[in-house]
Amino acid sequence: MRKLLQRFLRPYTSKAILGILTKMVEVIFEVLTPLVIARMIDYGVHTNDVDMVVRLGALLLVFAVVSYGFTLICQKCAALVSQGIGTDIRTTLYEHISQFSSGEMDRFGTPSLVTRITSDVNQVQVAVALGIRQVTRWPLLAFGSIVACISINWELGLVALISTPVVGLIFFYIMRAALTFYKTMQDKLDTISQITREALLGVRVIRAFRKDAYESKRFMVATQEQTRVAIGAGKLSSVLNPATFFVMYTAVLVILWIASNHVNTGNLTQGQVVAFVSYMTTTLISVSYLANLVIIFLRASASSIRILEVLETTLHVTSSTQKTVELNSEAPALCFNHVSFGYGDAIHEASLVLRDVGFTIQPGQTLGIIGGTGSGKSSLAQLLARLYDVTSGSIELFGSDIQSFSLQQLHELVSYVPQKASLISGTIRSNLQWRNPDATDEQLWNALALAQAKDFVAKKPKQLDSVVEAGGKNFSGGQRQRLTIARALVAMPRILVLDDAASALDYATEARLRLALHELRHRVTSVIISQRVSAVMQADAILVLDHGRVAGLGTHHELLHSCNIYQEICNSQLSHEEVQ
Repeated sequence: MRKLLQRFLRPYTSKAILGILTKMVEVIFEVLTPLVIARMIDYGVHTNDVDMVVRLGALLLVFAVVSYGFTLICQKCAALVSQGIGTDIRTTLYEHISQFSSGEMDRFGTPSLVTRITSDVNQVQVAVALGIRQVTRWPLLAFGSIVACISINWELGLVALISTPVVGLIFFYIMRAALTFYKTMQDKLDTISQITREALLGVRVIRAFRKDAYESKRFMVATQEQTRVAIGAGKLSSVLNPATFFVMYTAVLVILWIASNHVNTGNLTQGQVVAFVSYMTTTLISVSYLANLVIIFLRASASSIRILEVLETTLHVTSSTQKTVELNSEAPALCFNHVSFGYGDAIHEASLVLRDVGFTIQPGQTLGIIGGTGSGKSSLAQLLARLYDVTSGSIELFGSDIQSFSLQQLHELVSYVPQKASLISGTIRSNLQWRNPDATDEQLWNALALAQAKDFVAKKPKQLDSVVEAGGKNFSGGQRQRLTIARALVAMPRILVLDDAASALDYATEARLRLALHELRHRVTSVIISQRVSAVMQADAILVLDHGRVAGLGTHHELLHSCNIYQEICNSQLSHEEVQ
């Protein structure tokens, strides 16, 4: 947690110091209070001096008012610092996660990242607030009480002093054992979050297959695991309070035993004994509060480790430069040079999903990609959008390596439409303006017309300002796909990658879409990935993939004579006349 605070505390250092100083002033007045009460008993009550009692009572009232004022200042500073740090951590986490490539997202998973940005940050916020308000107060109060005890009677103060390191040792051993518990507990929360997310997103499928009981059992097992770890942490933490209380109460008994002899001999007054008991009670309360704070800081420490794990993750897909790369109009629009790719740390031949893929496409041409399930089509598309980097080989766009482009320029050049249409809550206009926030209505309507979405958008009462629900749930599958294609065509990219993005369209609509893209060939180079032969057979070149390898490359008629896999795909989907 220290490392996390070093990174985020600096802007709030002055407020944190002010909060600590005001709390120290409050503690000073609290430590002085028993001494004033002792004096009131010895010199006021014992001698029936009403004037002394009134004056010392007024002094206690001043102490209370001043302490309350400083407490308010400390509380405000603690709130400002904790909320400020929490906001900064969340913002930094979100910005860092937003730059993650698909590889980093695969590593952590969405549920875990959600837990880290919410629950884990909240644990740190609580620890920071209590660190300013309580961690300063209770150790200082305990230390001040022991010093006051020594000043009253060194023999009795020595007993209080010896009991403190014993309590410290108990803290140390329990903290060391509990840290692992709390980290595991947060990991179990990740699992619960993941199962909950999957169940909520797939609730229709779960009900359709009558897997309600299975999912309920799966959730119950996850919660029981988290409960088991939480109970283990609770059992360990439950030892802390009794152990510390035992040590402190034993010290109080010893002190009272010794003090009774001193009172009998006249070495201690009644007021001093009352003050001594008050100080020991304060020390005991301080220790009990510290025991609870230890548990809070253990959880915050485990959470800070998880937060730093995300923040210190190295981004594998980054911009090597911010300069604009000059495009070579004479060079091919797209060139794969012996490209191999595997997810994660896959480097062995057997674990690669693409192996030695090579092809070249000229500007304005259309490349069709087809192959069986798991042949690597979508992986290839994601390499074009640089959601992943190649394992070996290289990809060139207009004569320059894809990694030499800044991500900003690359995303202006390449528009990628994934298999699953993704829309964000807002309006049709706000979704279409992702590529170009300054796009005019004319540009938006042109993109909608090209994507064959103009008709159904125009029929809506608010047209471009029609509401889009989260995930585009208020649109059909085909409408969502057409809107995402339109979004990709706003600001007209140089390369358009459609990863089975028309799978929900009927044949007539898909044919009109292909015709519209064909008319853009003077401006746009298209890469169309599809399971349908009809979607790619008119392409300038067709790439056939089989288990990550190039099984064929050529036009439709060339592949009919040279590629057995392409022949099989055509014969399974089309009649003999359609194939020819």
